[in-house]
Amino acid sequence: MQTIDLVKKIVEALEDKKAEDITVLDIGEVSSIADYFIIANGNNANQLTAMEDAVDEAMYTNGVHQKQVEGTGNSTWILMDYQDIIVHLFSKEDRQFYDLDRIWRDGKVVDVHSM
Repeated sequence: MQTIDLVKKIVEALEDKKAEDITVLDIGEVSSIADYFIIANGNNANQLTAMEDAVDEAMYTNGVHQKQVEGTGNSTWILMDYQDIIVHLFSKEDRQFYDLDRIWRDGKVVDVHSM
């Protein structure tokens, strides 16, 4: 399965769990750490955990396993590393504070629904 197809699966999983403000950034041309960042936020720790579980299940079903995960449990920022795709799940407050969208503004915003 191609990377962009996996990105779509992750976005679908996040939408299923009512994630808010899902942003997909193509960072492949500006960084060597990954091809895509997916950034989303939830309303509480339970929703963030549900979002994390949904993403992990979607990737596992497609034969992709996490390289690393940081910030599980009661964290307000969960980072899931799938090598070419890095998923950032935030509380609203932490998303505004860390503002990855601004930091990685050189990446291209991708509309996966139009692909």
